[in-house]
Amino acid sequence: MGALLWLLLLLLLREVKGDSGDGVDFKEVVAVLQESISLPLEIPSSEEVEDIIWSSHIMLAIVVPGEEGHPATITVTNSHYQGRVSFLDPSYSLHISNLSWEDSGPYQAQVNLRTSLISTTQHYNLRIYRRLSEPRITVNSEISEEGSCNMSLTCSVEKAGLDVTYSWMSQEDSNDTAHEGSVLHTFWRPGDNALSYTCRASNPISNISSRLIPVGTFCADPGYPLEKASDSFCLLTKVLFLLLLLITLAVGLWLIQGQTRCKTPRMKKLRRNRMRLRKKGKPGLGLA
Repeated sequence: MGALLWLLLLLLLREVKGDSGDGVDFKEVVAVLQESISLPLEIPSSEEVEDIIWSSHIMLAIVVPGEEGHPATITVTNSHYQGRVSFLDPSYSLHISNLSWEDSGPYQAQVNLRTSLISTTQHYNLRIYRRLSEPRITVNSEISEEGSCNMSLTCSVEKAGLDVTYSWMSQEDSNDTAHEGSVLHTFWRPGDNALSYTCRASNPISNISSRLIPVGTFCADPGYPLEKASDSFCLLTKVLFLLLLLITLAVGLWLIQGQTRCKTPRMKKLRRNRMRLRKKGKPGLGLA
């Protein structure tokens, strides 16, 4: 019986593979890394389903709808998806949670009908992306002999992944023109309006902009990175905090020493009085 079941699965797998080929209409689906996605399965309500075979590269799961009032029988055949897939009623769409990079790629659902020998197959292409973090801007500048300043602004996103596009915008630009690409080349001359630019990074599931960059600020120091100003501020803050801590410790030690100096004469006086009392008390004890 077990051998017959595995033979049936092998035949089904071959049938699934045989449906693929040129001219297949794939439904594009985009999802977010470590989040969830559903691949919608459309089944006509008038049709009675024998079973549904989901696959991705290899067979993923077999869903056999139950009789009315009974749950479906679900067999997950790929351990990579074990515990992460479910099948949503009433169409048994595939729901995948905790998505990883390995989950991306082609999927297909073969629907076998009881009412006929015809089976239909629906194809998907799952693309997974990471949500973008705030763009990092690096500014390089070069001052010419005439005093003009040529600059290149480079926009980048950590762990950006694929299909990321960059664009630059300037609010002061009368044309409000977008410059495409991760690198923007511009120039500034003394007396010109101080233009400010912002970089926008986008991928199919997110987009995020940097803060405004005033380009004239960086012309006095070629190769000046955008992070330099914030790093200097952080260093100054740390130095001031350390200085304040040292002053607080010094004041605390001075107060403790002052209290000690005030207590010392009193302690000496108490000791002298005790010595006198002891000397006065010794003759009386002897007479008794």
